[in-house]
Amino acid sequence: MTRTVRIYQPAKTAMQSGRGNTRQWVLEFEPVQGQRNDALMGWVGKGETTNQVRLRFTTKAEALAHAKRQGWAARVQEPTARRHRIKAYADNFAYNKVT
Repeated sequence: MTRTVRIYQPAKTAMQSGRGNTRQWVLEFEPVQGQRNDALMGWVGKGETTNQVRLRFTTKAEALAHAKRQGWAARVQEPTARRHRIKAYADNFAYNKVT
């Protein structure tokens, strides 16, 4: 059985202003089965433990090479480009500002 992995660059979280932990590539396993409810504890979980594994690599090529060595089918999700909105502080007080 061939496992499918997803390789991506994580996005910046809303709680940070810098771009820390966004330059590495992450390899994580795609879920094989759906979630199930544990009747005793009330937790939601899966029967497999591979959903807890996240491998980090410095380049996309290293992550793809590792997946190929292990015999996993890799799906690469390219990062979206950042959009820069250039504004001046004076634009907040402009008379022709659309509200």
